[in-house]
Amino acid sequence: MKSLTIFDVAGRAMAAQQVRLNTVASNLANVMSISGSPDNVYKPIKPIFETQYSNVPGNNGIATVDTVGIEASKADPEKRYEPNHPMADKDGYIYAPPIDQNAEMVDMLETSRQYQNNIEVLSTAKTLLLKTINVGK
Repeated sequence: MKSLTIFDVAGRAMAAQQVRLNTVASNLANVMSISGSPDNVYKPIKPIFETQYSNVPGNNGIATVDTVGIEASKADPEKRYEPNHPMADKDGYIYAPPIDQNAEMVDMLETSRQYQNNIEVLSTAKTLLLKTINVGK
């Protein structure tokens, strides 16, 4: 990896938070989905992040984050006995995804705040850069 600037670090962090927010949105959108089979039920997803360090000689300590994948949950679906439901299996069960709405909402709020923090970093860096340029005038 090349040398990183503050704009690279904040931009990549914002991209990672966007992926995180998209996974939360997908999970919340499917929270009420059901299936007649545990194999066909929606599986909640989470992004996998990896720290990327700058390859500047002397290891300057600058790092950012990359999204390296999205992983589906291996948790068992919720099994509900509803024999009159049209999607119920032969034993009368339907299956729902194992999604904790409260945890997803907390994750959404945290993601939104992290994204906003990175916008603030970019804004501050831009302001400082412009002030530095104007010092020489």
